[in-house]
Amino acid sequence: MNYPKRVMTIAGSSAGGSAGIQADLKTFQESDVYGMSVITAIVGRHPRTNKNVHALNIEAIEAQFATAMNQVGIDGIKTGMLFSKEIIDVVASLLQQAKIENIVVDPVMIGKMNSKLLQDDAILALQTKLIPLATIITPNIPEASVLLGDREINSEEALKQAAIDLYELGAKSVLVKGGRLEGPAIDVLYDGNELITYEAPRINTVNTSGAGCSYSAAIVANLTKGKSVQDSVFHAKNYITTAIQYGFSYTETVGPTYHAAERKYGPAYRIKVHKD
Repeated sequence: MNYPKRVMTIAGSSAGGSAGIQADLKTFQESDVYGMSVITAIVGRHPRTNKNVHALNIEAIEAQFATAMNQVGIDGIKTGMLFSKEIIDVVASLLQQAKIENIVVDPVMIGKMNSKLLQDDAILALQTKLIPLATIITPNIPEASVLLGDREINSEEALKQAAIDLYELGAKSVLVKGGRLEGPAIDVLYDGNELITYEAPRINTVNTSGAGCSYSAAIVANLTKGKSVQDSVFHAKNYITTAIQYGFSYTETVGPTYHAAERKYGPAYRIKVHKD
Protein backbone atom coordinates (compact mmCIF):
# COMPACT_ATOMS: atom_id res chain seq x y z
CA MET A 1 0.00 0.00 0.00
CA ASN A 2 1.25 3.47 -0.87
CA TYR A 3 0.71 5.54 2.23
CA PRO A 4 0.06 9.31 1.93
CA LYS A 5 2.92 11.73 2.49
CA ARG A 6 3.32 13.02 6.03
CA VAL A 7 2.97 16.79 6.44
CA MET A 8 3.18 18.88 9.59
CA THR A 9 1.90 22.35 10.33
CA ILE A 10 3.57 24.36 13.09
CA ALA A 11 1.18 27.22 13.77
CA GLY A 12 -1.47 28.75 15.97
CA SER A 13 -4.80 27.13 16.74
CA SER A 14 -7.78 29.22 15.55
CA ALA A 15 -10.80 28.65 17.80
CA GLY A 16 -13.18 29.61 14.99
CA GLY A 17 -11.79 26.91 12.71
CA SER A 18 -11.15 29.18 9.73
CA ALA A 19 -7.39 29.73 9.92
CA GLY A 20 -4.17 28.40 11.43
CA ILE A 21 -3.88 24.74 12.38
CA GLN A 22 -7.52 24.05 11.55
CA ALA A 23 -7.29 25.49 8.02
CA ASP A 24 -4.02 23.67 7.41
CA LEU A 25 -5.38 20.28 8.45
CA LYS A 26 -8.46 20.73 6.27
CA THR A 27 -6.20 21.59 3.35
CA PHE A 28 -3.98 18.57 4.00
CA GLN A 29 -7.02 16.31 3.99
CA GLU A 30 -8.22 17.77 0.68
CA SER A 31 -4.68 17.39 -0.71
CA ASP A 32 -4.53 13.68 0.21
CA VAL A 33 -1.61 13.95 2.62
CA TYR A 34 -1.42 12.84 6.24
CA GLY A 35 -1.66 15.93 8.43
CA MET A 36 0.00 16.51 11.81
CA SER A 37 0.26 19.60 13.96
CA VAL A 38 2.38 21.43 16.49
CA ILE A 39 0.32 24.14 18.16
CA THR A 40 2.38 27.20 19.08
CA ALA A 41 -0.43 29.33 20.51
CA ILE A 42 -4.19 29.35 20.90
CA VAL A 43 -5.98 32.26 19.24
CA GLY A 44 -9.31 33.11 20.82
CA ARG A 45 -10.48 36.37 22.37
CA HIS A 46 -11.42 36.16 26.04
CA PRO A 47 -14.79 37.90 26.60
CA ARG A 48 -13.63 39.75 29.73
CA THR A 49 -9.89 40.32 29.37
CA ASN A 50 -9.88 40.69 25.56
CA LYS A 51 -6.59 38.75 25.46
CA ASN A 52 -6.48 37.14 22.04
CA VAL A 53 -3.23 35.14 21.84
CA HIS A 54 -2.36 32.48 24.41
CA ALA A 55 1.13 31.15 23.65
CA LEU A 56 2.19 27.63 24.61
CA ASN A 57 5.44 27.04 26.46
CA ILE A 58 8.55 25.73 24.73
CA GLU A 59 8.34 22.31 26.37
CA ALA A 60 4.85 21.75 24.95
CA ILE A 61 6.03 22.70 21.46
CA GLU A 62 9.05 20.40 21.65
CA ALA A 63 6.89 17.55 22.95
CA GLN A 64 4.43 17.81 20.07
CA PHE A 65 7.20 17.85 17.48
CA ALA A 66 9.04 14.91 19.04
CA THR A 67 5.88 12.82 19.25
CA ALA A 68 5.02 13.32 15.57
CA MET A 69 8.62 12.80 14.48
CA ASN A 70 9.07 9.58 16.47
CA GLN A 71 5.65 8.02 15.93
CA VAL A 72 4.99 9.02 12.30
CA GLY A 73 7.89 10.79 10.58
CA ILE A 74 7.75 13.95 8.49
CA ASP A 75 8.02 14.54 4.72
CA GLY A 76 7.21 18.24 4.76
CA ILE A 77 6.53 21.11 7.15
CA LYS A 78 4.86 24.48 6.94
CA THR A 79 5.16 27.10 9.61
CA GLY A 80 2.51 29.71 10.27
CA MET A 81 1.94 31.79 13.36
CA LEU A 82 4.97 31.44 15.65
CA PHE A 83 4.34 34.60 17.73
CA SER A 84 7.61 35.01 19.66
CA LYS A 85 11.37 35.02 19.21
CA GLU A 86 11.67 32.10 21.63
CA ILE A 87 9.26 29.97 19.58
CA ILE A 88 11.02 30.86 16.32
CA ASP A 89 14.37 29.93 17.87
CA VAL A 90 13.16 26.50 18.97
CA VAL A 91 11.32 25.78 15.72
CA ALA A 92 14.40 26.67 13.64
CA SER A 93 16.50 24.39 15.83
CA LEU A 94 14.02 21.51 15.48
CA LEU A 95 13.91 21.88 11.70
CA GLN A 96 17.69 21.86 11.45
CA GLN A 97 17.98 18.75 13.60
CA ALA A 98 15.24 16.91 11.69
CA LYS A 99 16.75 17.70 8.27
CA ILE A 100 13.37 18.15 6.57
CA GLU A 101 13.59 18.76 2.80
CA ASN A 102 10.27 20.49 2.09
CA ILE A 103 9.77 23.57 4.27
CA VAL A 104 7.25 26.33 3.60
CA VAL A 105 7.50 29.40 5.83
CA ASP A 106 4.37 31.54 5.93
CA PRO A 107 5.55 34.59 7.92
CA VAL A 108 2.26 35.23 9.69
CA MET A 109 2.25 38.61 11.42
CA ILE A 110 -1.28 40.08 11.41
CA GLY A 111 -4.64 38.32 11.49
CA LYS A 112 -7.69 39.15 9.34
CA MET A 113 -9.19 41.12 12.25
CA ASN A 114 -5.89 43.01 12.76
CA SER A 115 -4.77 40.79 15.63
CA LYS A 116 -1.02 41.05 16.22
CA LEU A 117 0.33 37.54 15.67
CA LEU A 118 4.09 38.18 15.78
CA GLN A 119 5.93 40.16 18.43
CA ASP A 120 8.23 42.95 17.25
CA ASP A 121 11.42 41.37 18.59
CA ALA A 122 10.68 38.15 16.67
CA ILE A 123 11.10 39.68 13.21
CA LEU A 124 14.92 39.49 13.20
CA ALA A 125 14.82 35.85 14.31
CA LEU A 126 12.38 35.10 11.50
CA GLN A 127 14.66 36.78 8.97
CA THR A 128 17.95 35.25 10.12
CA LYS A 129 17.08 31.85 11.58
CA LEU A 130 13.92 30.49 9.96
CA ILE A 131 13.66 31.97 6.47
CA PRO A 132 17.12 30.68 5.40
CA LEU A 133 15.86 27.13 6.04
CA ALA A 134 12.84 27.50 3.75
CA THR A 135 12.18 25.87 0.42
CA ILE A 136 9.78 28.76 -0.16
CA ILE A 137 8.39 31.67 1.86
CA THR A 138 4.88 33.03 1.21
CA PRO A 139 4.46 36.58 2.57
CA ASN A 140 1.53 38.78 1.66
CA ILE A 141 2.13 42.47 0.95
CA PRO A 142 2.06 43.73 4.58
CA GLU A 143 4.39 40.90 5.66
CA ALA A 144 6.75 41.49 2.75
CA SER A 145 6.76 45.19 3.59
CA VAL A 146 7.79 44.52 7.20
CA LEU A 147 10.49 42.04 6.16
CA LEU A 148 11.89 44.70 3.82
CA GLY A 149 11.97 47.47 6.42
CA ASP A 150 8.44 48.84 5.92
CA ARG A 151 8.83 49.31 2.18
CA GLU A 152 5.79 50.46 0.22
CA ILE A 153 4.53 47.81 -2.21
CA ASN A 154 1.73 49.24 -4.32
CA SER A 155 2.14 47.85 -7.85
CA GLU A 156 2.96 44.69 -9.76
CA GLU A 157 6.47 45.96 -10.44
CA ALA A 158 6.99 46.67 -6.74
CA LEU A 159 5.69 43.16 -6.01
CA LYS A 160 8.30 41.68 -8.35
CA GLN A 161 11.10 43.74 -6.84
CA ALA A 162 10.01 42.69 -3.35
CA ALA A 163 10.27 39.02 -4.36
CA ILE A 164 13.77 39.58 -5.76
CA ASP A 165 14.94 41.42 -2.65
CA LEU A 166 13.38 38.94 -0.21
CA TYR A 167 15.29 36.17 -1.96
CA GLU A 168 18.43 37.65 -0.40
CA LEU A 169 17.21 36.48 3.02
CA GLY A 170 18.17 32.94 2.03
CA ALA A 171 15.04 30.99 1.10
CA LYS A 172 15.31 28.91 -2.07
CA SER A 173 12.19 30.58 -3.50
CA VAL A 174 9.95 33.52 -2.62
CA LEU A 175 6.24 33.89 -3.35
CA VAL A 176 4.87 37.38 -2.65
CA LYS A 177 1.07 37.43 -2.65
CA GLY A 178 -0.49 40.52 -4.20
CA GLY A 179 -4.06 40.06 -3.07
CA ARG A 180 -4.19 43.58 -1.66
CA LEU A 181 -3.42 45.24 -4.99
CA GLU A 182 -6.20 46.42 -7.29
CA GLY A 183 -7.07 44.45 -10.39
CA PRO A 184 -6.52 40.70 -10.80
CA ALA A 185 -5.22 38.65 -7.86
CA ILE A 186 -1.53 38.43 -8.75
CA ASP A 187 1.21 36.53 -6.93
CA VAL A 188 4.89 36.62 -7.90
CA LEU A 189 7.35 33.73 -7.53
CA TYR A 190 11.12 34.21 -7.69
CA ASP A 191 13.62 31.36 -7.46
CA GLY A 192 16.84 33.23 -8.07
CA ASN A 193 16.63 32.79 -11.84
CA GLU A 194 13.24 33.85 -13.15
CA LEU A 195 10.12 35.72 -12.12
CA ILE A 196 6.81 33.93 -12.57
CA THR A 197 3.44 35.65 -12.17
CA TYR A 198 0.31 33.71 -11.26
CA GLU A 199 -2.92 35.52 -12.06
CA ALA A 200 -6.50 34.80 -11.03
CA PRO A 201 -9.64 36.94 -11.25
CA ARG A 202 -10.37 39.06 -8.20
CA ILE A 203 -13.30 37.61 -6.27
CA ASN A 204 -15.60 40.13 -4.62
CA THR A 205 -15.89 38.65 -1.12
CA VAL A 206 -14.81 39.33 2.44
CA ASN A 207 -14.91 35.64 3.34
CA THR A 208 -11.20 34.96 3.04
CA SER A 209 -10.24 34.01 6.60
CA GLY A 210 -7.47 31.43 6.47
CA ALA A 211 -6.75 31.91 2.77
CA GLY A 212 -3.03 32.50 3.28
CA CYS A 213 -2.72 29.58 5.69
CA SER A 214 -4.51 27.26 3.29
CA TYR A 215 -2.47 28.47 0.30
CA SER A 216 0.84 27.69 1.99
CA ALA A 217 -0.51 24.38 3.30
CA ALA A 218 -1.48 23.37 -0.24
CA ILE A 219 1.99 24.33 -1.47
CA VAL A 220 3.79 22.09 1.02
CA ALA A 221 1.37 19.23 0.34
CA ASN A 222 2.19 19.45 -3.36
CA LEU A 223 5.92 19.65 -2.68
CA THR A 224 5.87 16.46 -0.62
CA LYS A 225 4.12 14.66 -3.46
CA GLY A 226 7.04 15.44 -5.76
CA LYS A 227 5.81 18.50 -7.63
CA SER A 228 8.24 21.30 -8.42
CA VAL A 229 7.97 24.64 -6.63
CA GLN A 230 6.41 26.23 -9.73
CA ASP A 231 3.83 23.47 -10.13
CA SER A 232 3.13 23.39 -6.39
CA VAL A 233 2.28 27.09 -6.42
CA PHE A 234 0.15 26.70 -9.55
CA HIS A 235 -1.98 23.90 -8.10
CA ALA A 236 -2.18 25.60 -4.71
CA LYS A 237 -3.38 28.87 -6.26
CA ASN A 238 -6.04 26.98 -8.22
CA TYR A 239 -7.10 25.33 -4.97
CA ILE A 240 -7.30 28.48 -2.86
CA THR A 241 -8.94 30.56 -5.61
CA THR A 242 -11.76 28.02 -5.78
CA ALA A 243 -11.98 27.92 -1.98
CA ILE A 244 -12.32 31.71 -1.92
CA GLN A 245 -14.94 31.65 -4.69
CA TYR A 246 -17.15 29.47 -2.50
CA GLY A 247 -16.31 31.13 0.83
CA PHE A 248 -19.15 31.70 3.27
CA SER A 249 -19.99 33.03 6.72
CA TYR A 250 -22.25 31.84 9.51
CA THR A 251 -22.40 35.32 11.08
CA GLU A 252 -21.69 38.93 10.16
CA THR A 253 -17.95 38.47 10.73
CA VAL A 254 -15.39 37.60 8.05
CA GLY A 255 -16.00 33.98 7.12
CA PRO A 256 -13.79 31.10 5.98
CA THR A 257 -12.83 29.85 2.58
CA TYR A 258 -14.51 26.56 1.63
CA HIS A 259 -11.78 23.92 1.73
CA ALA A 260 -13.81 21.23 -0.03
CA ALA A 261 -14.85 23.46 -2.93
CA GLU A 262 -12.39 22.18 -5.56
CA ARG A 263 -13.29 18.55 -4.84
CA LYS A 264 -17.00 19.29 -4.78
CA TYR A 265 -17.34 21.73 -7.69
CA GLY A 266 -14.07 21.49 -9.63
CA PRO A 267 -11.69 24.42 -10.23
CA ALA A 268 -13.50 27.75 -10.42
CA TYR A 269 -10.88 29.33 -12.69
CA ARG A 270 -7.80 28.42 -14.69
CA ILE A 271 -4.82 30.29 -13.27
CA LYS A 272 -2.79 32.24 -15.83
CA VAL A 273 0.98 31.93 -15.63
CA HIS A 274 3.42 34.52 -17.05
CA LYS A 275 7.22 34.25 -17.07
CA ASP A 276 9.52 37.26 -17.29
